Amino acid sequence: MLDSAAPQVPASPTVIVIGAGIIGASIAWHLARRGAAVTVVATRTGGEATPNSFAWINASWGNPEFYYRLRLRSMREWARLAEDLPALPLQWSGGLCWDLPVGQLEAYAVEHGGWGYDLRPVDRAKSLTIEPNLAEPPEFALFAAEEGAVEPVVAAKLMLGDAFRLGATLLPDVVVEGLVEESGRIVGVRTSDATLRADHVVLAAGSGSLAIATTAGLDLPMSSPPGLIVHSRPHAKILNGLVIAPHLHMRQTSEGRVIAGSDFGGSDPGADPQGVADDLFSAMKAMLRNGDVLELETFTVGHRPTPVDGFPIIGAVDQAPGLYLAVMHSGVTLAPLVGLLAANEIIGGTPDASLAPLRFSRFASGNARLTHGRA
Repeated sequence: MLDSAAPQVPASPTVIVIGAGIIGASIAWHLARRGAAVTVVATRTGGEATPNSFAWINASWGNPEFYYRLRLRSMREWARLAEDLPALPLQWSGGLCWDLPVGQLEAYAVEHGGWGYDLRPVDRAKSLTIEPNLAEPPEFALFAAEEGAVEPVVAAKLMLGDAFRLGATLLPDVVVEGLVEESGRIVGVRTSDATLRADHVVLAAGSGSLAIATTAGLDLPMSSPPGLIVHSRPHAKILNGLVIAPHLHMRQTSEGRVIAGSDFGGSDPGADPQGVADDLFSAMKAMLRNGDVLELETFTVGHRPTPVDGFPIIGAVDQAPGLYLAVMHSGVTLAPLVGLLAANEIIGGTPDASLAPLRFSRFASGNARLTHGRA
């Protein structure tokens, strides 16, 4: 809920956005489009989690209906964003999915298909027409025709670049040490070099949000589990779209790299990340015909900012007027819609009902908890 006692919002509010990953970039771009005076403060342009994302755009299984609809709406917003930024490296390739037992796949198709998700049952022969380079195609799978992927760092930098064209300011390589509070309201941020002031502060720093929020007395209930993803050297086209198989999710980037994790978030590397990466890359090669031609280029380990119930935390904070939170694991899918709705709420001053279940206030003592499956 937005603070009803907050001062009158000026026609062109000043906003500091902490974080330059896919979420911070989207919020900054949407705010700049609405005429706000935006300053983006970040330790790394492109973010910390964003470069290590599998970058799957979906409204897949495991979501209660309200969250499914939010994700589906954001998939539509990706299409809208591409109209405004035609250079976006966005691919609507569809996804071949069989990472559940057959009974659960069928239940997923009935539920999400009933909600309007385009899921098509396919047999082994049809799977091979979709992905002809699978070494062992599944006997039964679902083809999610609407799903896609984006190259997230390029997308974030494109949004930031256009925001700067519209007048936004970037302060790169800057560490935010804390939030500045005056008379019970957040009025800026403190860095090692200066104190910056604004009408609103947006905290979209991924796993770094936890420490920053603590400086305003807020305990964000979240964790940052690690996820390892392997990246091949660029190769000629070997995959047409997303492959969501048991214990191995993979896709080919616009640069030709085949990337994979043990699930969409990546593998937990444990104490031996190189060994996990080698085993995962071997499994990926074995899943593909002529997969031996692929060469491991690198692996990345990202830390996914994940609230304890799996759902995003989005919106103004009653305990800290002037602060707007945008912390989530499904950042790539949700980025364009979160940017749009956050800008609308900050500039318009009116809460959006579709975000009501995702407020920080849901963690207050006695409040009901949401139930979540897949992010």
